[in-house]
Amino acid sequence: MNKREPLIDLLIHDLTGPLSIVLASVKNLLDKKEKYGTSDRQVETLERILRNSTKAKALLQELVEVYRSEEGRFCTDNVPVEGVLKEAVLDALEVIDPQKAQSLLCLTGNKIFDSLREEGIVVEISGKYRTTPFLHDYRKVRQITRNLISNALKHRKNQVVVSASGEEDLVVTVQDDGFGISQREQDEIFNRFADLTDKTNSGEKGLGFGLSCVKTLVEAIGGDITVISGEGRGTCFTVHIPPLFETKL
Repeated sequence: MNKREPLIDLLIHDLTGPLSIVLASVKNLLDKKEKYGTSDRQVETLERILRNSTKAKALLQELVEVYRSEEGRFCTDNVPVEGVLKEAVLDALEVIDPQKAQSLLCLTGNKIFDSLREEGIVVEISGKYRTTPFLHDYRKVRQITRNLISNALKHRKNQVVVSASGEEDLVVTVQDDGFGISQREQDEIFNRFADLTDKTNSGEKGLGFGLSCVKTLVEAIGGDITVISGEGRGTCFTVHIPPLFETKL
């Protein structure tokens, strides 16, 4: 265990309690909105706080999932690839453009993908898992895809293309048309807390944690992740995820 791991354990433990209080308080306000005469705009704000507090708590849970994966602990689910990609894209979009994500939540079927395409987010599914569930840990697959999509949305100029394919392993590629990553940074990008040059659209510097989590998860499930990029040429991440059979549990 390195010096940072106890600190992360402490953060997980100490943030879970306050977040639970925020969630309970906001839910209480929403439940009594008619009694308090809460305006539509206030309700919208409370709902946004609720969604993002829920996600913050989910992110803490994801840290736990990373630790669990390092110890070889998984759940086996029939993962609908189309469904998990929809969730992953909307979760990632919520961080970048909450109002757009909210407007897409009510859409069903291919209407979501059609609307996402208008936003420059293309989702393509081919092969066996277009119609057949993928046997794996649902939360791990969603966590991997959401982190990659979130990273691509932060760095794209105009477009992100998410592709899922495969006949045995699930192969997911996430490609953006952003500024790309230098060879030096490609050697460091999967390191935890890597301090990389900021080239995001928002100008906000990342924690250097998302891609290291993805790599940890992918390697823990026997898969692999590769990156192809170059300065000014965008970036493409590809992950191969083998099915999770009972013998691996």
